[in-house]
Order: sequence, then C-alpha cells, then structure tokens
Amino acid sequence: MSEQLYQEQKEKIREFIFRSDYKPMKYKELAYFFQITQDERPILSRILNELVQEGVIMKTPRGKFQKLEPQMVCGTFTGNSRGFGFVTVEGETEDYFIPEKQCNGAKHMDAVLMRITNPEAQAGKRREGEIVRILSHGIQELVGTFEPGKGFGFVVPDNQKFQQDIYVPGAWTKGAVKGNKVVVRITDYGSGNKNPEGRITEILGHINDPATDVLSVVRTYELPVEFDDIVLRQAERLPDTVDGTAVAGRKDLRTWQTVTIDGEDAKDLDDAITLRRLDKGYELGVHIADVSHYVTEYSPLDKEAIRRGTSVYLVDRVIPMLPHKLSNGICSLNQGEDRLTLSCIMELDEKGRVVKHEIAESVIRVDKRMSYTKVNQVLVDQDEKAMEEYRDFLPMLNAMQELAELLRSRRDKRGSIDFDFPESQIILDKKGMPVEIRAYERLAAHKIIEDFMLIANETVAEDYFWQELPFVYRTHEAPDEEKIKGLRILISNFGYYFKAGTEHMHPKEFQKLLGRIAGTPEEAMISRLTLRSMKQARYTTVCTGHFGLSTQYYCHFTSPIRRYPDLQIHRIIKENLHGNLNAKRIAHYERLLPGLAEDCSKLERRADEAEREVEKLKKVQYMSKRIGECYTGVISGIHAWGMFVELSNTIEGLVHVTNLEDDYYCYNEEKYAMIGQETGTVYTLGQKVSVMVKAADPILKTIDFVIVPEPEEGGGSRREANGKGKGKPIDRK
Repeated sequence: MSEQLYQEQKEKIREFIFRSDYKPMKYKELAYFFQITQDERPILSRILNELVQEGVIMKTPRGKFQKLEPQMVCGTFTGNSRGFGFVTVEGETEDYFIPEKQCNGAKHMDAVLMRITNPEAQAGKRREGEIVRILSHGIQELVGTFEPGKGFGFVVPDNQKFQQDIYVPGAWTKGAVKGNKVVVRITDYGSGNKNPEGRITEILGHINDPATDVLSVVRTYELPVEFDDIVLRQAERLPDTVDGTAVAGRKDLRTWQTVTIDGEDAKDLDDAITLRRLDKGYELGVHIADVSHYVTEYSPLDKEAIRRGTSVYLVDRVIPMLPHKLSNGICSLNQGEDRLTLSCIMELDEKGRVVKHEIAESVIRVDKRMSYTKVNQVLVDQDEKAMEEYRDFLPMLNAMQELAELLRSRRDKRGSIDFDFPESQIILDKKGMPVEIRAYERLAAHKIIEDFMLIANETVAEDYFWQELPFVYRTHEAPDEEKIKGLRILISNFGYYFKAGTEHMHPKEFQKLLGRIAGTPEEAMISRLTLRSMKQARYTTVCTGHFGLSTQYYCHFTSPIRRYPDLQIHRIIKENLHGNLNAKRIAHYERLLPGLAEDCSKLERRADEAEREVEKLKKVQYMSKRIGECYTGVISGIHAWGMFVELSNTIEGLVHVTNLEDDYYCYNEEKYAMIGQETGTVYTLGQKVSVMVKAADPILKTIDFVIVPEPEEGGGSRREANGKGKGKPIDRK
C-alpha cells in the first residue's frame, strides 16, 4: 500500500470513529465493518495503534476503540525523585502535575494517557491529572551503578527521575562488580511493588576510574559521540582551503581589518568582526562562517547535524555537532586564511541605532586572532605588553568599546534583563579530577562580543520577519502570572517589590529589581530565583518576541558551527539572496521548520541538562576531598526538608532539617524561612552562614552541609570558598 493510500485509509477510520452515531468497537469488529481481509489486518492494527499513540483515540480496558473523552489527553510523563511527576501535552505551554498516588506505575519519559482532574491552575496550584494508562515506555536503557546481591544484582539509575532500581538476574550481570558503572537494558518494566528487570549490556568502568563519570553522563543522555563512517568520508572530501570558484560572486572583504575574539583554547572560531568609524556613527560587520556552503540539505553531514542539534560542552570535552574537519578546519575563521562567510554589515548612528544594513555572502581573511583576556588587558588594564601586541588594532578596539557601550545602553533603556551571576569554572587534573572550582569571570571583552552578536541577531530577525518568509526565531515568552506572584511574595521579605501588575509585566520591572539588589548579599540568590520564575527560551517559526531581551525580533544567526537553527536559517537566507525561494521552496520550509524548531529546542535542553549534570558531579568530587572543612556561604533556597547554602565558588550544598541540631525547625512558607520552635532562631534567604562539609555522594550527586557557629571575635574566620587549597577544619572537641 502506498503512503498516500495508507493516509487516506487512516483518515477514513478516524472519521468513522468520530461519527456521532459511532458505538465503540473492538479490532475485529472494525475489520469486519470495513471488510478488511486477513492479509490487510496488520495495516488496520498499525493504523489503530498510531491513532492511539497520537492521542486521537483511546482503547478502553475492554479493548474497544473510541474517541478520547474531553478530559482525556495523551502526553509524556516526566518523573521526579520524590515520587510525583508531570505530564507534558504537545501544543500546550504548561504541563500537568501528577501526585504520587496518581502516577499509577508511569516511569520517566513514558507516553501516557491522562485524565485531567483539575483543568485550571489556581491559588498557586498547577493543573493536575492522573495517569490512566501507559501507552509506551520511553526509556529502554539506563546508566547506573551496579550493586551485587546473592546470585543477582541491582542497578541504581543515575537518572533520579527513574525512581526504581533495576533487578538483574545473575546470568545477566555480565560479570559486573560492586561500583561498576553499567548500561542496563530493561526487559520487564515491573508492576506494583515489583521492580523493573533488565540485563547489563555494557560495563563502562568503575565509579572511581578516571573519565568513567563523564562517560556515564554521556550515555545517560544518549549523546552521540562518534560520527558514522559515511559522515566522516563526506567531511574528508571537503577542501582544506577556499578556492577561486567558491569566492566568485561573493562580497570580497579580505582587505577589511578583521579580528576574532575568543577564549585562548577555542578552536571553532565561527564569528569575526570588522568595525570602522564613520563621520556620524559606525560601520559594524559581523561575519559568520558559511557552514551551509559545505553542509548541504539532506547530505549525511546535514542529517547528523540535525540528529545532534547542538554541540555539547562538558567540563573535560566537547561533543561537536560537526566533525573537526569542518568545526576546527575549513569553517573555522582562522587567522591569515581565506574563509567563506555570511555577513551582516550594519551602519549605526551616533546613538547606536541601526539605520542601514546588508546581509551578504562574503569572503574574509582574519588579520588577528585575539583573546578575551588580552583584549581586556588592553581596554581595562591598559597593559603595555598587550597594547604593544595589538598596536595596529587599538583604534578598532577603542571603537568597539564605544559602540558596545552604546548598544548596551540602548538595551538597558528598553528593559533588557542582564543576569550577571557567576558561572562555574572547573579546573581538572590530568586524570579528570577537579583541583580548583571558582566563579567564572565575565570580562569586558566578553560583553563586547556579546553586544555585537545580539545586534546582528536582532537585525537579521527583523529583516526576515518583514519579508514574511519561513524562518526560525528564538522566542522567550513572558512569565506566568502565578510565578510572578510567588516571586513578588518572596522579594517582599527583603523589602523589594514589583511596581507593575502581573498581567502586563514588562521586562523593565525585572531589570529595575536586579539594579536594586546589585551589590547586596542576596543578589545572586534573588537573581537565580528571578531567572527560575521565567519561561525557557525556545525555537519557533512565529516571531513572538524575546521577553528577556525586551525585543520584538530575535533569532540565532551567529553560531552555525555549534547550533543547527543557525545553520538552517543561513540556508534560507542564501536561497533568498539568490532568488530561489519560490512557492515550492517556501511550502517545503513551512512543512519542515515547525518540527525542526521543536526538535532543536528539545536537543538544546538535553545538552543543558547533561552539562549541568557533569558540573554537579565534579563539584561533588571536589567536596568529597574536603569533608570536615568549613566555609562561609549564603542561604540560596529554603524548603520543608532543609536549606541550600551556596559558597562563593558556586558550589551549593544542602543543610538537611534533621542536621539543624540545636532546635526543632519548621519551614514557614509565607516568610520563606526556617524557624526554630524553641530558640526562635530564624534562617532566611540571603543570610550569610558558616557551614561544614558533612558528606558528598557521587551517586546521588549531592553535598551535605551542617551549620557551625561563627568564630569568636579575634579567633580567626571561616574560609571564603575561592576554590583553592583547603578550608579551615573545625575542632569538634
């Protein structure tokens, strides 16, 4: 049966089940009604299963097929380590909360049929539902730690959202021993009190072996590491240099003074800058590697890039979206080499407004590869050695600083939000063990490049929005009213407030809040809580604006080496420049882009989660060598089960309520505080405390702290966690 005929038959069956006079039928009854032969019945079975999986119809416990009841929906279950979960329904922006007793055996990533029990969020509560049936299991393999028993074993999953250990019969342990990191394939998902069963398919190494920890995370998140031979063969056939035929017809910018500014260790240099002063303003060129020239649609390289979606930056390695032949070679804008680029050349006035722009295929030659550190030494420190090295580029660098300040000022005025809390910088030894953890310093040079990339992304997005062509935008929706209410209550405990109402919240109100807390002890904590109150940015085909940047137009144009959406819109831009976006190609992109945008958003979240997981793991390893040492930190979160304390080196640990030994403490939800019932001692968000490292669990990736008394005056002080050396041990006698 052809695909067209199959889809026609599927629609015919769907329409029949949705008829008002339809009475629920079993599979055999439907086959009889449609006079389907025995040979054709597998096709009917496939159609019915697809309609169930798509959430169009449901199968009752008695095996009859009917359209879904209004309160029944299909979705994907996300588990939580504390027993409850959430169901995400395609097309709906908010998920449904599933209480533990209503999960009914659903496991993380299962496709489920859910009955909506509370259809609307109210009084601080989310929408709720209960799992009626598991349609299919989403996880077939897990990575975990092997624990042996007598003639059998268990695998404790690394993914804490999968809440049960996997029982492994003795014959299927593959010789694993205690502490081995293993991959286990699930053979039986269990039911009731019965654990899932599985068989070990691979032993990754021992939990204490170097590199096993990160490899376990890579396998847990199913990150593709190796490239298939067909992909590598295509990459190897690409040229090492740009030839004359590739340059033909392009805007030749090789005589323009051009620089790249990146980290010292960066190898995939995908953006370069040109800048010159005009009589009344500036001409800024943002030149981006033309990856789409080499990665053509539907080629093996393209299919692999779609599958990966993004490069993944882990602490000890990079898992690239494209083979190194491209990312570090012909597509990297290396000094002194001709390179093909897609350029956004903008003319800006004296106030930093874009008054004219051109998007063009181009060829450039980078004159100088610069580093963030040395540019900062020139512009901020006025370091003589760095200034001498960059002597020929000083006018450009000074102009960069001027223009970046203008661009930043314009963004500030419109309400763009800048979350400037520190990220973690983790230094490893040769064995992959953390020897230093500190807050990553965001230099002036970082901000300059960020400012130029932002204005290029906005300019390209606005251009293609008004052309009304299919495109991929980077959108960020306004926060939910309920989350704003919660944040409003929290910050009121510190004497802060939101002036605007929750229904029409403007990003400027967030910006004002961050300005008021700047330099205060609670700055990092409130900044993070404010960020958590917002929605995640995502890729869409509809330009609904970017709340965080306070702009109506935004896309990702500047990193096609490491992000697929950038590569995709480069392809669209180039087709448009060549006049090839005819009706057929427009229809093609209108079909392709919605699913592509959604898939890229999911792959981006997967990469972010893997990066955070590795970071958590390295922090646990670091603190496991510092048990009994004391540090000062700030209370960053308070819950009924305890308080989180963040150190100045970005490491966060939990003070469990049972470890608050001097009193019986209760959580006060209204005040976001932990209050001692006998002593009246109060712990609040943002409060500075001294803690001792009690435990660090590499399996659960948790760090436990206990509160310790402040030293007496003149008796020394607790160590600030700068990531170096050791903390001050406490005398427990």
